[in-house]
Amino acid sequence: MTTKEYLGQAYRLDQRINSKLEQIASLNELATKCTGVLTGMPRNPNRGTSTMADAVAKIVDLQAEINRDIDRLVDLKREMVRLIKAVDNTEYQTLLELRYLCFKTWEQIAVDMGYNVRHVYRLHDEAVENIAVPRTSH
Repeated sequence: MTTKEYLGQAYRLDQRINSKLEQIASLNELATKCTGVLTGMPRNPNRGTSTMADAVAKIVDLQAEINRDIDRLVDLKREMVRLIKAVDNTEYQTLLELRYLCFKTWEQIAVDMGYNVRHVYRLHDEAVENIAVPRTSH
């Protein structure tokens, strides 16, 4: 795994967490739309579970997945902070933190640091060369 791939893991994991949160919101919406139909007719005992029960079960499963992903993200970010702090140059540290921990765009980083985007790219390449990615990465 390259250094950039290693550092990019947090962003991808954060995206997956956000996607699952959107899925939960959608399932919550579905669950609240469910209404029961009352009739005098006997029900088929072989009929599947209700839509609301299905939605609630999926919500619970997704919440458990999100909690596991958040734990992994926290651990990964903690390791990334350690690696970034090991870089001697504070300018490199700032750039790496803005990009890989705060998930800012190149343009946002350039504005924050007072540089043009091309200079930020050059700094980034230099900064990445100073990161020592662990061999047994996630």
